[in-house]
Amino acid sequence: MYFSVFVVNHGFLIYVLLSDLQDNNHIERVPANAFRGLCTQTIIIRLNRNGIKEVASDAFNGTKMHRLYLRGNTQLTHINPNAFVGSSELVVLDISHTALSSLPDYILGGLQELIAEAAHNLKKLPPLELFTKLRQANLTYPSHCCLLQNISRNRSSWHTLCSHPEAQYNRQFHRDYCSNSTSITCSPAQDAFNPCEDIMPSVPLRVLIWIISILALLGNTAVLLVLLGSRCKLTVPRFLMCHLAFSDLCMGIYLVIIASVDMRTRSQYCSYAIYWQTGLGCSAAGFFTVFASELSVFTLTAITLERWHTITNALRLDRKLRLRHACIVMTAGWIFSSLAALLPTVGVSSYEKVSICLPMDVDHLVSQVYVVSLLLLNILAFFCVCGCYLSIYLTVRNPSSAPAHAETCVAQRMAILIFTDFVCMAPISFFAVSAALKLPLITISDAKILLVLFYPINSCSNPFLYAFFTRTFRRDFFLFTARFGLFKTRAQIYRTESSFRSHATSVLLKPRVTHG
Repeated sequence: MYFSVFVVNHGFLIYVLLSDLQDNNHIERVPANAFRGLCTQTIIIRLNRNGIKEVASDAFNGTKMHRLYLRGNTQLTHINPNAFVGSSELVVLDISHTALSSLPDYILGGLQELIAEAAHNLKKLPPLELFTKLRQANLTYPSHCCLLQNISRNRSSWHTLCSHPEAQYNRQFHRDYCSNSTSITCSPAQDAFNPCEDIMPSVPLRVLIWIISILALLGNTAVLLVLLGSRCKLTVPRFLMCHLAFSDLCMGIYLVIIASVDMRTRSQYCSYAIYWQTGLGCSAAGFFTVFASELSVFTLTAITLERWHTITNALRLDRKLRLRHACIVMTAGWIFSSLAALLPTVGVSSYEKVSICLPMDVDHLVSQVYVVSLLLLNILAFFCVCGCYLSIYLTVRNPSSAPAHAETCVAQRMAILIFTDFVCMAPISFFAVSAALKLPLITISDAKILLVLFYPINSCSNPFLYAFFTRTFRRDFFLFTARFGLFKTRAQIYRTESSFRSHATSVLLKPRVTHG
């Protein structure tokens, strides 16, 4: 179907012919010379919502095409680089809701308006210097607008009508032909989740994230090696500490991934943002951080409950927690943490929302319920820990129960550990709940400060709080390294002390056995 119409372009009337071929699923290809010889006037071609899969070479040869609309051709994946050879005057191109991943360079020099809404496969724009006349762009990703927003082009020649008194009142005409420079109007603009900045926007944050990630990796790796490599019996507390060290190690892996990508894309993140946030790397990083966070909270809660159960039932050996019980509990913890980390990869929230790959997508009710539920479970775990340690404190003060001194010391040390962990998590939980309820109190730029200073600090502090600063771990460490020829003198001292204590214990027990 063809219609003759008049179009106002910068104050001038242009006679054009409208070719309207829409809503036809049988049109699967635009062949070569499809519109050749159609007319000598400027033409607008609408091919919206057809079944077009390909635009062939020389498809628009011989046309004076003013506008081309390909919106809604969801199967369109390829436009031949030579499709527009032989055509001229194309100023508006609409490829919204298509599967195109690239644009032909030939037409970009004269293009003034590009419409590519919901074109999710168009992750990389052509070289920006090719857009010599572009003045408006409606795109899919905010990071593309970050690239375009600061582009300005000097105009060396003015239109002859610029001297006309009425020219200054036509803003569009004055901007395109009479101003010294022009900028590009682009949407979607940057928002709270996608600011035009690097992953780590400042040098101090870059330094801190590397320090914390290296400490987390080295510290928790050392803890795992010593606990698993020790020849001592694997007790329930040691078993739980292994899980805590592993979860903190996963957090260290997440931080290294984020820091590495930031270092690689520094000052150019907007060019890589789409590939990063929609790729497997960001999904893997997001999985690591959610899995590590939830497993850490679950394990800390299990450690607290184990200490509470052991101390409050110190005189009831029949109620002692066995290793098989701990295995069942931690299996449940692994299943829960894995499911929580996998849900954003199947559409419940998303790791693609922000550059730091956290599940901050709360646009849908299911996603909002998911995020709020995780945060509320973490808060519930905190109150559970507080209640357990209050009970432990009251038990220790009760002389009738009189738990062993060693158990009391362990409980005090664990109390410091748990308190430190949850104090570090409190700011994250508070601001995350407000964001999940769509009442954000801080921007994503400020949230990155919390991400580096609070969110992972437990991962590098836990090894020192419950391992390196304890005598038992130091003994296990030196005995473990002595097997590789290191610190043999210190290891021998600990062996001597252990032999002396074992002998003293046997001497103290001997009279009881004899009397019996």
